[in-house]
Amino acid sequence: MSEWPLRGAFPHQHGDPRGLIERIEAQLRDRIEEAVEMAALKLMVDARAQAGRPAPESTSATDRTEFEASSRALLLRLRERLLADLPADLRDGYHQAEAAVEDSPARALAGQVFLARNLPDYWQRFERFQGSLAPSSSSPAMAAAGSPNAIIAHTAAAIGR
Repeated sequence: MSEWPLRGAFPHQHGDPRGLIERIEAQLRDRIEEAVEMAALKLMVDARAQAGRPAPESTSATDRTEFEASSRALLLRLRERLLADLPADLRDGYHQAEAAVEDSPARALAGQVFLARNLPDYWQRFERFQGSLAPSSSSPAMAAAGSPNAIIAHTAAAIGR
């Protein structure tokens, strides 16, 4: 039997020059970005179905642009919602985490990574936010968060459509 060429407890991480904290933050960033994108895609699909339009296509540049704008808008709405309830003792750290990143979309994600690391119920808050975006004609939470059609219309206006 040949010997495994990499030694250590976690051979799958060999060759990754980042330290543990950097790897954790990268995984959190990826997970948050994926969750926001899935929520934005669901909103797009639901809004289009409600309007009798076809679902977005992965090969359409227009659909891709709309999806990216929707994801950015949703990330900013998430930021607003979570900052509103953020304890005062975490606000400085949150703003420092955002300020450490120059790129605007990455800045919003850096803030969410900070929240995920410091709020024990981050994912529950995220799920409540996402649930508030579900279509409902009489939901006060929906009115506060904005309907899928309003989010799509806002992002369409933002990208000049």
